[in-house]
Amino acid sequence: MSGLILWDVDTQVDFIEPGGKLYFQGAEEARPAMARLVEAARTVGAVHVASCDQHELSDPEISEEPDFDSTWPPHCLLGTRGAEKIPETKQLDPLPLPFVPVPAAILRRHLAGRREILIPKKQYDPFTNPNAEAMLDVLDPDEILLFGVATDICDAAAVRALLNRGRRIAFVEDAARGVDEARVAACIAAWREAGVRFTTADEVAASLG
Repeated sequence: MSGLILWDVDTQVDFIEPGGKLYFQGAEEARPAMARLVEAARTVGAVHVASCDQHELSDPEISEEPDFDSTWPPHCLLGTRGAEKIPETKQLDPLPLPFVPVPAAILRRHLAGRREILIPKKQYDPFTNPNAEAMLDVLDPDEILLFGVATDICDAAAVRALLNRGRRIAFVEDAARGVDEARVAACIAAWREAGVRFTTADEVAASLG
């Protein structure tokens, strides 16, 4: 399964648990499917890449008067429980990519043999982390199984970025949740047109097993 990686988008407490600082309605319903994906990937040794919001109050996205488009209330603040991954997707020993660029040769050495990689980010697009590009080049997967939250925000940014890099994507629908139904529908339609494959956690687990 070396040609396949799991790409986990922002499965953090503040987004998924009711009572989280930026909880998305119904997000917790995807937790069982998320758990099946992570366990299946771990069982076969597939790489689990996870992005995560890692904010500070000084970040441009954080506002006390948010517009809920480009600015949002404080969430996933560094060091808080809300920034942690939910138990179902928690990585055991990840390599976190720093916000400072690392020479490609050094990054390649640290990535060798790693099965869990964490991409901290302060914007929607995971490739705003300066080491994500080199990481993807090193992994060079044949297909990326993508899931997480929210479908129409950070999932959309990740899918767009990966498609722009010529990557094949399978979107695991039952392991994701969106915010706005109309935007989610628009995303799904655009992704189908772009060649994204759609699947479920059970289908993925069966194929990996």
